[in-house]
Amino acid sequence: QVQLVESGGSLVQPGGSLRLSCEASGRILSMYDMAWYRQGPELQRELVASAIHGGKTKYLDSVKGRFTISRDNAKYTVYLQMNNLKPEDTAVYLCYAQLRQFGPDYWGRGTQVTVSS
Repeated sequence: QVQLVESGGSLVQPGGSLRLSCEASGRILSMYDMAWYRQGPELQRELVASAIHGGKTKYLDSVKGRFTISRDNAKYTVYLQMNNLKPEDTAVYLCYAQLRQFGPDYWGRGTQVTVSS
């Protein structure tokens, strides 16, 4: 069974930075598509950033220029560098992975990011 474990969430002041990590473990054969979602106080889950096969990255408009997604295929890990954090970034951040084409979806349990003064 594949498991995703997020880390790095914390309480941070506006303008601060955090780096989230998501490590996949288990029977890993490849890295296909990986992404970060977030679920805020209103419980709507939105796609924040994705790193898909072929090396392309995509970002939610509200985080573009502030967040950077990267992946280390050798370590089966995806990162989300978050700079200039704003209170509206407060959410549970969840890691998503599809590790092979047409394979199943995997989700982490989430890590809490709180941006507050």
